[in-house]
Amino acid sequence: MAFVKVQKNKAYFSRYQVKYRRRREGKTDYRQRKRLCCQDKNKYKSPKYRLVVRFTNRFVICQIAYAQIDGDRILAQANSAELPRYGLHVGLKNYAAAYCTGLLVARRLLSKIGMDDIYEGNTDVDGEVVSTEVDGKTFFVDEVDEDRRPFRAFLDVGCKPTTTGCRIFGALKGAADGGLDIPHSHKRFPGYDRDAKEYDAEMHKERIFGGHVGEYMEYLEEEDNQKYQTQFASYLENDVEADNLEELYEGVHEKIREDPSPTEKKSFSPDKSYKKKPKLTLEQRKARVEAKKEAKKAELEEDDE
Repeated sequence: MAFVKVQKNKAYFSRYQVKYRRRREGKTDYRQRKRLCCQDKNKYKSPKYRLVVRFTNRFVICQIAYAQIDGDRILAQANSAELPRYGLHVGLKNYAAAYCTGLLVARRLLSKIGMDDIYEGNTDVDGEVVSTEVDGKTFFVDEVDEDRRPFRAFLDVGCKPTTTGCRIFGALKGAADGGLDIPHSHKRFPGYDRDAKEYDAEMHKERIFGGHVGEYMEYLEEEDNQKYQTQFASYLENDVEADNLEELYEGVHEKIREDPSPTEKKSFSPDKSYKKKPKLTLEQRKARVEAKKEAKKAELEEDDE
């Protein structure tokens, strides 16, 4: 077939439609968002809730959100920057921290809506997927209360690729163990073998308790102690060793369940002592330039002499 040059003529440009701003910036997948936000018409304006999981350079952010015509509303929010309050000061972005943040947002939401006693979640962390069938419907909780059904939310991953073992699924597992009803399967959890179609729950449990971090700490300490001292400097400062990681995360999970309430906002008072210098007038600027010229001329005359 002969090469045909694509002509972008006046008719093409007059019909060209610019994509949404957040699509142009690569921030929002609108095909995904539509399916996460659009509710069935027979549900009469009941919001469809989403578990939004995002990662920054240092922290994990989990939110329970729902969409309205003028923007999203946030029911509950948790950030891994809050985990030092529960005893975790290091590794605030890894898989285990994502699990803790998911657990925190789930317990915080349920306590806010008065369902924390009805749905306690999975207190014995084993990496298995928990589900219950009631009247032909599957709920991803241990037991379903007759009066109040579990709080259902759908995972919102944004533009992140959903690869097997991704940290996003750590936050999902934490929220599911916290008592939320989030539809999921084990096929994207660490420990799932796609070829053999088998799931190793023990491997997932090890990842939840930071076993992969402990293994690498031990390996690096033996192979390259200098790199170990540099890479895990914050761990060493906080007396966190490879042997006590599981105990550390168990304690964090217990403290989160005891008190998931958000911290009180600190009152902010700006420093009003600083005053911006007033702008120079035109005459002052001209005078400053003349003074610089005179100083330069005097300096050049001294050099000539």
